[in-house]
Amino acid sequence: MAEHKSELDKKFEEAVRLASDPELKFPADIRLYFYAYYKRAVGNHNSDRMREDNEKNALISGFKMNALFQVRNIPIEEAKKRYIELVNEYIIKGKTKSEK
Repeated sequence: MAEHKSELDKKFEEAVRLASDPELKFPADIRLYFYAYYKRAVGNHNSDRMREDNEKNALISGFKMNALFQVRNIPIEEAKKRYIELVNEYIIKGKTKSEK
């Protein structure tokens, strides 16, 4: 049976595809927003993995953990919408500005 995706899910998947371009560079704070909203949207915020990473680079893991902590109470649908907004602002509009 084929899975029926909502319009929001389709837009979110397209946003993830656009944001996955390894050539894109963002300031650290913006990357953390992308990270936190994505993790919240897909329901993947594994604290055990964070503990493993924490041993490797405590500062970066601390920032990631804080970002996840800040979005922990927003609904998954809201996280998807905010992720899409980030893509619109920093990737789609950003390309338009840089092409002028």
